[in-house]
Amino acid sequence: MADERSYFMSYQKRWLDDESRVKIWEKSRRIGATYVAAFEDVRDANRGCVPACWFSSADETAAREYIEYCVKWASIYKIAAESLGEQVIDEKAGIKTYQVLFANGIKIHALSSNPKAFRSKGGKVTLDEFAWHDDAKGMWAAARPCITWGFPLRILSTHHGVNSQYNQFIQKVKKGKLNWSLHHTPITVAVDDGLADKIAKRKLTLEERLAWLEQERQSVADDAVWAEEYLCQPQDEATAFLTYEMILKLQRDGILMPLSECGGELYAGMDIGRRHDLSVIWVFERVAGMLITRQVIVLRQMPFANQRKVLYDLLRNLNVRRCCIDQTGLGMQLAEEAQQKFGTYRVEPVTFTGPAKEEIAYQVKAMADDRLLVIPEDFDIREDLHSLRKVVTAAGNIRFDVNSSDSRQSHADRFWGMGLAVHAASTAGFTTPEILTRRDFKKGHDSRPIFGPPGEQLLTRLDRRLGAPVRAF
Repeated sequence: MADERSYFMSYQKRWLDDESRVKIWEKSRRIGATYVAAFEDVRDANRGCVPACWFSSADETAAREYIEYCVKWASIYKIAAESLGEQVIDEKAGIKTYQVLFANGIKIHALSSNPKAFRSKGGKVTLDEFAWHDDAKGMWAAARPCITWGFPLRILSTHHGVNSQYNQFIQKVKKGKLNWSLHHTPITVAVDDGLADKIAKRKLTLEERLAWLEQERQSVADDAVWAEEYLCQPQDEATAFLTYEMILKLQRDGILMPLSECGGELYAGMDIGRRHDLSVIWVFERVAGMLITRQVIVLRQMPFANQRKVLYDLLRNLNVRRCCIDQTGLGMQLAEEAQQKFGTYRVEPVTFTGPAKEEIAYQVKAMADDRLLVIPEDFDIREDLHSLRKVVTAAGNIRFDVNSSDSRQSHADRFWGMGLAVHAASTAGFTTPEILTRRDFKKGHDSRPIFGPPGEQLLTRLDRRLGAPVRAF
């Protein structure tokens, strides 16, 4: 098997070259991990260095595919081996195996996912897609004793949540609590090592590789699936304040538009950052009781003078009925100046205390639960909203943190910009100033409307002066 390395990519060769007794592979989907594991088993069985090879995956079809790989490798290298097909080893328990017999008498067994199949067995063990076994703990309890006499153990899988037995093993290895060899191959590493080239059957440029990755990501569509099954990032929806399922239900395409084209009331929120955090202005239009996103303006490392101009241009649109601005720290001056210029009715500075954040976050969640928010189909927005985590401290206080693995270089800034806009809409039930003539105060007299050019000019001036809509009677 001298030319074996010509069949494999670099990450597969690293797996083959690693002769550690226990190896665990944290991997992306469909990168040829089972394929190379089958080759390793054929090689070990042919060499006679193990008494038997025992393989198990999460379902029967994967077991059959593995055996097909083994037969293929035996054929390529002209190894004397025979496929024995399906064999029933425990009829009462419904346990069956697919077998390949080598000339030296050693067998490779592909077992069902029933943990009982490993009882009283000995030899090399390969647990494929271990995180996806119905009873991973039971499987481990049954399979681990098979290697007691020093035989190898291989575990390979994509992730299936943070609480899986597989991820617990990964974390223990990373912390040095298990002396196992860990291989980490997300789809990005596999592409760097030639996966996309092999699929295309030619050498790709860097731009072509990146385009291939983006096409794959877009076809997966669900970012949680992409992160977990392709980027090796286990997902924990239990701690997400807004789950992917909730966020995806709010998304619509084609909702963003110039504010000049919006005929309804607009509500805005601005979360302010400068060096490390983003400044985000989020604008909703109220339509039939729903808040539909019309603009999401992201300002990255923009000087405050420029941020002020962007904000003021927004507030000069008289359809913007209310804007809530983060006045914590850096935002204090900008929020105060905006309120002085555009009026206390239209601009509300908000200090991000713990209770204020909690109130705003739960306003967002309540609206999301009732499907009253509509947001754009945008990867960065989706990840930013999903990054927020609710943490209960030892003292019983609620704190909101960010999961850095999916925050896309943001500290949930888009979430808080959106939250402030929701808060602006929810607190917009303030009393609207009314302009009345003297006759309105005299009992029995009807109010006189002030229409015509002079009246309209007066209303416009008052509207701008007071910073709120004015009704005339």
